[in-house]
This record gives sequence, C-alpha cells and structure tokens, in this order.
Amino acid sequence: MLIAGFPAGPWGTNCYVLATGPGTECVVVDPGKDAAEGVAQVVREHGLKPVSVLVTHGHIDHMWCVAPVAGTYDARAYIHPEDRHLLSDPMAGMSPETAGMLLGGKYEFAEPDDVSEIADAQTLELAGIEFLVDHAPGHTRGSVMFRTPFDDPGHPDVRALLFSGDVLFAGSIGRTDLPGGDHPTMLRSLASKVLPLEDDIVVLPGHGEQTSIGRERASNPYLLDVARSVDAGTDPGVPPVTRGL
Repeated sequence: MLIAGFPAGPWGTNCYVLATGPGTECVVVDPGKDAAEGVAQVVREHGLKPVSVLVTHGHIDHMWCVAPVAGTYDARAYIHPEDRHLLSDPMAGMSPETAGMLLGGKYEFAEPDDVSEIADAQTLELAGIEFLVDHAPGHTRGSVMFRTPFDDPGHPDVRALLFSGDVLFAGSIGRTDLPGGDHPTMLRSLASKVLPLEDDIVVLPGHGEQTSIGRERASNPYLLDVARSVDAGTDPGVPPVTRGL
C-alpha cells in the first residue's frame, strides 16, 4: 500500500493520501487549509487519480480544501450527516481563537458536487481499499474514525491503520468545548470505539505524530482513566481538553 501524509496549513492538520500502489486510484483523507498543493504533488509524483475524499469531521482545519480537491479530480466526498452542514458553514463549529485568525478575510465555502453521508459500522470500498467507519462523537457530533486493513510483509507487527481525526492523538484526545463537542460523549466514544481495538493498530491522527493503540492504551492519560473507570464501574475523573484543535 502507498501512504503519503503531510501536515498542512497554519493548524498543521495531517492530510493523507492512500493508494494500492503507484499509477492507481487513491483516497484523500482530511485535506485542510493549504492541502490542495500537497495532494497535487503526491498525485503527480506517483501517477495517482483521486476518486474519494474522506472527512473525519467538519472542523475548518480538516475540511478547508475538501471542495477544491474533490472538484479538481471529480472525486466524491464522504462525511457523517451530523457534520455535513459544516462543509458549507464551517464558522458554526469554530472556536473564538480560530474565528479571530480568520477575521477580515473573505472566505466562501460550499459542498462539493458529490457528497455521500456515512454511518457507523459502514464498510466503504474505495480505490481498491476497504475502510470501516467508526462513528466516535465527542469532539464533534459527526466525528468518525476510519480503519483499513494493513497487510505488508515489511511490517508484520501492524494489523491495521486507524485514521483517528481529532478523536485520539499521541498522548491526548480532541478538545470538547467547541460547538457540537461534549466531554461525556467523548469519554463514551473512547470506551466503546477506541479501547476495544487491538494494540497492533497504527494510529494516524489529525495532528501530531503517529502512534499505536497499544502505546496509547499504556500511556495516554485519558485512555488510562477511561479504562480504570470501565473496570471499576465508575465515572472517569479526567477533565476535558480545552485547547488545541
């Protein structure tokens, strides 16, 4: 499998391009601000044809270039229905800090011409790659993660890849104080969608370095607290994240 990832824009949002190999169709995940040229560079370098754009959630730092990328390559965009409205009205999900960064600019956003809504536990077959949708609300109502099998003789210790968006980071989780966010819901998503996953799944998050479920299970303070609360039948005591993206 060919996987290219790069941080884009002022928020350093990780954009990913996946294909079964050079010269094939490909899938783009989370093309945020300034990601279009990075996608074009990967496409040119490997002779790829984008056919699908996956959006983990509707925040502006993840969807800024969804319409331009989808339109350029005549690709279909996939997003959860709870966040679909943010494709055309990203201001509805912004923090005051983000709105301040954009103050004075003239920005117009619109849905791509071809949008499909996705649901929890749905399997997508795109560009010869299988993606399983995990609806994991909390950061936003429509936050999802995408899992894809990974079978590479060079990496026998990796079972699958998880594009976690802003649900799970290396050592942290997404903030829950923005419009559409909810901390108890996020904790339930961590307990039901993240903790049951196998340790040998590599996590490719929306921001920061890649990690693994095993590493986060052993060291992420949020997962540790949720795991303890599940074992004890009590409510997690860890406070919500109120910074970052």
